[in-house]
Amino acid sequence: MSNEVLNSLLKEYEQKKIKAELDLEKRKENLYSLEPKLKQIEDDLNSFAILTAKSILKNGTGSLLELQEKSKILKKEKEEILKSHDLDMDYLKPFYSCTLCNDTGYIADDNHKTQMCSCLKQKLLNISFNKSNMSNLNIENFDNFNENLFSDEVDLAKYKFNVSPKSNIKNIKKKCIEFIDNFDNPNYKNLLFIGNTGLR
Repeated sequence: MSNEVLNSLLKEYEQKKIKAELDLEKRKENLYSLEPKLKQIEDDLNSFAILTAKSILKNGTGSLLELQEKSKILKKEKEEILKSHDLDMDYLKPFYSCTLCNDTGYIADDNHKTQMCSCLKQKLLNISFNKSNMSNLNIENFDNFNENLFSDEVDLAKYKFNVSPKSNIKNIKKKCIEFIDNFDNPNYKNLLFIGNTGLR
């Protein structure tokens, strides 16, 4: 996959992330106009978060417990205000398309190393899949394969082969399935399809 395609997708992700965050700001503005007290609670909770971090750094156990208790009360009040409008706590969070990567395309693994999110991998896979002209696999597959379309006739002069086209295609199908079943086996041989242009 080219860097151009990846960069294009990442720009798309950036736009989605910005859109989700702007949407959150609009929802907050509308809600704050109805419930001004909610904005004060949000501001206080943000201030308490900063004070809590400072208290941890200073090992201020007493003030830390006090801050945690105040935060707990404010969160409960915030929850009650949201419930009065039939909203849950997630309403004041961005509605990202992917909750794993928050529309960034990347997540941190267990070792805190950045890796591609499954949603971005899937998008890249879909692009590759579409470029491979294999978009009709739900129709064009072995389950729908009709060997009766091939002749039982053995005609060496016509087919340059001492078996019938039907026997030949059945053998080809068998080899293909065998190849698929052993696809992850590094000791298994590859397949090579050859023939005149336009043959299917």
